[in-house]
Amino acid sequence: MSGKLLRVGTTYIPVTSVDLSSEWYINKLGAELSYKDQDKAILNLANQSIFLVKSKEDQSANFFDIYGNERFSLTFEVNGLSALEAIHKDFKQNGISVGEIEDRGHSGRNFVFYDLDGNKFDVWSELSPAFKEKYLISK
Repeated sequence: MSGKLLRVGTTYIPVTSVDLSSEWYINKLGAELSYKDQDKAILNLANQSIFLVKSKEDQSANFFDIYGNERFSLTFEVNGLSALEAIHKDFKQNGISVGEIEDRGHSGRNFVFYDLDGNKFDVWSELSPAFKEKYLISK
């Protein structure tokens, strides 16, 4: 059965304002707009489609683990610690709500950030080996 699912193609993110959120993702994260109507926006970001879906207030993609910690459901990858530090600085300068760079006890470093609706995302300093190989990225 392994190898049948080839990639994650689309991630759906709840937002209260499709217009405001799509502009935020475009201006703050560098997403490209593919389609937008009153109920959704389709963005290209980090080699996948992101659907911003109009939702009721107080909705988010976040969840709580068994210890009561709010968790993210999506991690973005960058190529190395210097890239992580640079994007962290850029996000802060652009008014994005970000956490501190953390050592979580595994390879690389991470930080979290939030969109306008409080959706929590993670950024990790390590690219997956398969992605590096496919796109011929070297350190």
